[in-house]
Amino acid sequence: MFHQSKIKLAALVGITLSVFSLLVHIFVANYSVGDFLRYKLQEDYLYPQGHKLRHRRLWGPVSSLEVLQPYAKPRNFYPVPGQQNGLIYAKIFGGFVKIRSSICDLVAIARLLNATLVIPEIQQSVRSKGISKKFKSFSYLYDEEQFIAALLDDVIVIKSLPTDLKEARKRRKFPTISPKRSASPSFYIGEVLPKLKQSKVIRMLVSDGGCLQPILPSSLDEYQRLRCRVAFHALKFRSEIQALGKQMVERLQATVGPYLSYHPGLVRNTLAFHGCAELFQDVHTELIQYRRKQLIKQGTVDEDLVVDSVARKTNGSCPLMPEEVGLLLRAMGYPPNTVIYLAGSETFGGQRILVPLQAMYTNLVDRTSLCSKKELLNLIGPEYPLTSNLSQPPPVKSEKQLIEEWKKAGPRPRPLPPPPARPFYQHENEGWYGWVAETDTEPEFSPMDLRKQAHRLLWDALDYYVSVEADAFFPGFNNDGSGWPDFSSLVMGHRLYQTPSGVTYHPSRKTLAELFGSVHDNLYHPTHNWTQLVRAHLNKSLGIDGILARAKSSKPANFLSYPFPECSCRTSKSYDIPAHVMSSNGEILYGIEDECPEWMVRGLATASFKTTGAKDEDVDEIELLEDDNETDGQSESDNGNRSDTSRSMEHDEEMDLDD
Repeated sequence: MFHQSKIKLAALVGITLSVFSLLVHIFVANYSVGDFLRYKLQEDYLYPQGHKLRHRRLWGPVSSLEVLQPYAKPRNFYPVPGQQNGLIYAKIFGGFVKIRSSICDLVAIARLLNATLVIPEIQQSVRSKGISKKFKSFSYLYDEEQFIAALLDDVIVIKSLPTDLKEARKRRKFPTISPKRSASPSFYIGEVLPKLKQSKVIRMLVSDGGCLQPILPSSLDEYQRLRCRVAFHALKFRSEIQALGKQMVERLQATVGPYLSYHPGLVRNTLAFHGCAELFQDVHTELIQYRRKQLIKQGTVDEDLVVDSVARKTNGSCPLMPEEVGLLLRAMGYPPNTVIYLAGSETFGGQRILVPLQAMYTNLVDRTSLCSKKELLNLIGPEYPLTSNLSQPPPVKSEKQLIEEWKKAGPRPRPLPPPPARPFYQHENEGWYGWVAETDTEPEFSPMDLRKQAHRLLWDALDYYVSVEADAFFPGFNNDGSGWPDFSSLVMGHRLYQTPSGVTYHPSRKTLAELFGSVHDNLYHPTHNWTQLVRAHLNKSLGIDGILARAKSSKPANFLSYPFPECSCRTSKSYDIPAHVMSSNGEILYGIEDECPEWMVRGLATASFKTTGAKDEDVDEIELLEDDNETDGQSESDNGNRSDTSRSMEHDEEMDLDD
């Protein structure tokens, strides 16, 4: 009996020790410095969105920017258009981003020259054969009536040239101008205006994504505000695009909560310009190098064909890869069920490069998963069928024909006939990379390629709409330094104008490359100190510091990427506003926004009271920069480990990024 009692006691002690050991292991696993620490959804930092809750740290608003409001109306003497000097009609070459930027410049130039603007022709839709006749050129993307009505007090806009001038246009009797992207107002006043007054019609060819310098003298601030009115008010997508875009946003918000839009920025031209070929594999490297060789021949790139892609990535010249973006979002605390919308009609590298991101965030969606094929086809409209350039198989012979051929054949015995030839598949003949294995020269665009380019305008328009309305936006490759306008920068500029306090990240790729280089052996199990550094950098980029960094880098390339301070106002004076921040050429970039009109302040106060009542739930910007110090179980030993890790980080930051 006593022996059995001792066995029971030993078993009980063993079970107790096992349970205690299990609890210790769980505690260590939850609070280990080698794992991602996620934000705890504390009640103080949650506010309702319909029937759901949003975390202010992840989804905003950013309190330090809530005083900024969009305000692009004229503020000085601004007469309506009077007697006109002539007509300007233009052809715009390029994709969605270049089209949008160029239209804004053309309207400002028409106002500068006191000229009537003919609605520009979008060549990417005009060149495509057989697209729907329901939409023509400009109306393939935008609402013509809205464009004309919104600019009624700014510029006289007509749909087409008068009948008597159309014949003269065919005979090319009018002077043609191909301005540079950085053409100054003095160029138009001194050289273009005399030709316009003489011939009454000027033809402009715009191919560089713009035709007026981004930064104008302070005396021309009204022209900058005119650019904002064009981009953010006059350029409305046609009703079919607006309706489908609105449905996509509603479907995204009806899932698990707010959604984040991510644009990878993996475009072949940009990757070739910066020499990022070695970041890819196989055929993608060859395609980038082929395009880079073309850019060198054109004089666009003045460098060697082969460069060190790892060094380029270390200095911030190459994009953040989707895997890296997933790791950054995990470090920020976005849960695995976060809905991420993948924007961009071109993601160079295909689905394979998105696999790591999709493994971390399974709710990675795009337009094809949100819309049915019928909805996308309705957006395109009825199109004429194109003749296929594929090799056609020989006609099928009947049994009778085969018997006759057998009888007429030569003497027997005959050798067996050769096996049937392997069929050629469509991707081998028309694939966007199939030519690499057969020739050194990229083939000319086929009719189907031109049609797909026109379709890309529609897909970019949908992605633009969804990205602007997103609860958060993360760019993979904005402000790449090439001088061309890019999709992410336009979205960020639109969001900065429309909702300045929204969550729009402005990451420094150079800083993030250094951080990734320090933990390249443990990307999926970084130190707690690394996670803290990532959070601090990205949270800091949401506020004033991030906006100022963009002002110095983005605005000199494209005004629409940073429409401040000309197109904004401030609802109140704040003690923490920095002194006037100036660029290298002396232009004030931040701190001189005008006071918002009284009617706007009263309207905002009324709307805020109706939405939140009298309860103030603002989160200070300091809280955005702080980590969750309230996380349970932070011990003094962790502080010691953190200091040691900090010292190792300072040493590791000097290393090059190892891909």
